Amino acid sequence: MTPQPPVLFDTLPTASGHAFGRATLNVPASLNALSLAMVDLLDAQLKAWAADARIAGVVLDAAGDKAFCAGGDVVAIAQEIHRLHQSQPGAVPQAASDFFEHEYRLDHRIHTYPKPLLVWGHGIVMGGGIGLMCGASHRVVTPKTRLAMPEITIGLYPDVAGSWFLPRLPGRAGAFLALTGAPVNAADALYAGMADFALPFEQHGALLQAIGRARWQGEAEADGARLAHLIESLAHSSDAGGVPLPASPLQTHRARIDAAIGHDQLCDIAPRLAALAGDADPWLAQAGATFAKGSPTSAALGLEMQRRCRHASLAEALRLEYQASVGCCAHGDFAEGVRALLIDKDKTPRWTPARLDDVTPGWIEAHLKPRFDGAHPLADLT
Repeated sequence: MTPQPPVLFDTLPTASGHAFGRATLNVPASLNALSLAMVDLLDAQLKAWAADARIAGVVLDAAGDKAFCAGGDVVAIAQEIHRLHQSQPGAVPQAASDFFEHEYRLDHRIHTYPKPLLVWGHGIVMGGGIGLMCGASHRVVTPKTRLAMPEITIGLYPDVAGSWFLPRLPGRAGAFLALTGAPVNAADALYAGMADFALPFEQHGALLQAIGRARWQGEAEADGARLAHLIESLAHSSDAGGVPLPASPLQTHRARIDAAIGHDQLCDIAPRLAALAGDADPWLAQAGATFAKGSPTSAALGLEMQRRCRHASLAEALRLEYQASVGCCAHGDFAEGVRALLIDKDKTPRWTPARLDDVTPGWIEAHLKPRFDGAHPLADLT
């Protein structure tokens, strides 16, 4: 039996003679984790649809009922790093630098896409999955959506434009999510501006049918408004009965999150976050425990990236993220964190350095320095 491709492409005919492109992540066994092949397939097809006057918009969804996308295929990257570092410590596998370059190009294309682009963010949406979702024009969550940027647990940091969009979340939520990897639900996503609409999972098919019944103009602004109205009408339809969502921990704990982060340096923030591990609220307690066990380098790097990108353009942020991500491949915590959590699964990573006090500004600069000759690989992004 011929294996199916990792991304499926189709077009949805509509009543106006236009069509919507549909791209479906198709590796449900791995929770649709992004590989370089998937990134390249998506980017090429999105580029082609953008240039096709017959295509009025795009739907990006995923196979299976558990996840939209659980992130990038970090296991493959970590295994490449382990192999290379046995003979060349500090070297970066070409596959790793290629993956980050191509992934960030795809994220930039989604953020700047010239047509309505709807992402159906059902189930688990983590890391690279948030990168696919956050820049879309129409972001739909369901009651079972669970988003997270848990990179501190694997020695990385919230990339895929996270350094750019996390500082723009309400209050100090962006720094909190980066430092704790705390999961957020559909209500959180709507509150924080990480999603635009909520629909029941069962309405997915009805949404595709409604897109097909609608008449589109081939004009982005008008078609974007029509798509928004269409989604809202499904959300409020009598059949859907509304979309009951769980409470939003981000909103409920806004004051405590802001107080824990404050406007301090990480050395002042750290004891306040670690103390949350003993909190009576399970969500806050888990956030504090994850921070305490996470990579000290990731904590410092993630916070520094948000500081530097707060007033940067999207393209500038992605260029700096490329340097940081390649730097994480050159140093040890990324491969070690993936080993401990996802490969050997012993959950006892050996972080270097092991203490936050030993993470110096020079250590962070060593992660951020350029590791390429000539022009920046993402120099053409604007």
